[in-house]
Amino acid sequence: MFSFEWLQRFFPDILNPEQLRTPAVSHVSTDSRKKQEHTLFIPLAGETFDAHDFAEQAIANGAIALFWERSKPVPSTVSEHAAVFLVDDTLEALQTLAAGYRQLVNPLVIGITGSNGKTTTKDLVSAVFKKYRRTHHTQGNLNNHIGMPLTILSMPRDTEVLIAEMGMNHAGEIELLSGIAKPDYAVITNIGESHIEHLGSREGIAQAKLEIATGLQPDGWLILDADEPLLDEARKRRNVLTCGFTGQSDVHIDQAEVSLSGTVFRIEGVGQFSIPLHGRHHAKNAAYAVALAQKNGISADEIQSGFEELAMTAMRFEWLKGSGNETIINDAYNASPTSMKGAIEVAAQIDGFRHKVLVLGDIFELGEHAEALHKSVAEAIAPQISALFTYGEAAKWISEASRVRNPDIPTCHFKDEASLIEALSPYRNEQSLLLFKASRGMKFEQIIQKLLPEER
Repeated sequence: MFSFEWLQRFFPDILNPEQLRTPAVSHVSTDSRKKQEHTLFIPLAGETFDAHDFAEQAIANGAIALFWERSKPVPSTVSEHAAVFLVDDTLEALQTLAAGYRQLVNPLVIGITGSNGKTTTKDLVSAVFKKYRRTHHTQGNLNNHIGMPLTILSMPRDTEVLIAEMGMNHAGEIELLSGIAKPDYAVITNIGESHIEHLGSREGIAQAKLEIATGLQPDGWLILDADEPLLDEARKRRNVLTCGFTGQSDVHIDQAEVSLSGTVFRIEGVGQFSIPLHGRHHAKNAAYAVALAQKNGISADEIQSGFEELAMTAMRFEWLKGSGNETIINDAYNASPTSMKGAIEVAAQIDGFRHKVLVLGDIFELGEHAEALHKSVAEAIAPQISALFTYGEAAKWISEASRVRNPDIPTCHFKDEASLIEALSPYRNEQSLLLFKASRGMKFEQIIQKLLPEER
């Protein structure tokens, strides 16, 4: 992965250089429980823990070197068995190391952020690029100030394309990540309401997302949602591409049709594509992949071939069969009002089911806007929906608003899991489609698991 000699350029203060018995580091980890030989262990400190306390465990599991905050005493059990690099702050050291390693490997870097769709877009872009280039991408939700540096540090030395998802909760966080990754391409998928509690307004969210441009390479490209007015000013910048349904888009989606097998869409002047995802919004996510691929010499046929091998992050519109042969859509990885409305619209469009049931939960991080934004979800509930069940605390506002807008749709709010599962009983058959959508903290996957066959 990298040599100790290279590492010393960034962190020259070594407590015991005689312990440098191995010429190179093969892995970087912040988890002392992970068993890997030739590992650099970086102990991070949180509000309720300090991973320095687990250094001996890391060494037993293969760590040969550690970062260590110089303000903390180093136990002899550590210094006698591993090289100790003294740093002022281990988190900052992790980020410095990641920035250095990004420069050492020097791949083409694609940074992706947005209120909704960034993980799906990452998956789509990865599906296309990995067929033709040695590609490394964010795994799971490793997209924050710790996860993204670890993503960078896990890429092989021969990586040609790095696709880095960038998440945030507060202003300034995307700027930090962009400065570490230094993207050649920066994508903003859209502007929604996620984290409005911390950023105050959608305008504040837009400014926070635009921080991704701060680390762009001098000749880098910014790729934007053409359908978002809050990004209109940013379109005036140099090297900007826009994707969307509006006629002014550089990459214009002029058709998009949803079926049981997925979504078929057409990009003006490029051709027709199909993806195994459901919803017009996914056509736009795929359009970002088309734009990036074309900028890098990948043909339309090659793009479609990549789409056909798409592997999605779990719990993002995942299709499952329940024990009653009902079809379950598990879209419970996360939620915002925008993404929840999009999922409802997709469920309403899918043919082949007599019953379509929505199971919706709380949306987090909406602050003082929580009631109004939960109630706004009811705007997407159409007559094609057979029943609405909500679960949690704030989700009651979805039910309240829907009863007013859709008095003919059976609606019920639940605070206990058992009652919710019992209410689903009439729909546990092959004629039913059940959509589950909520913020990740609601742990809807635990409810879904109880609806699946035991042999899963």
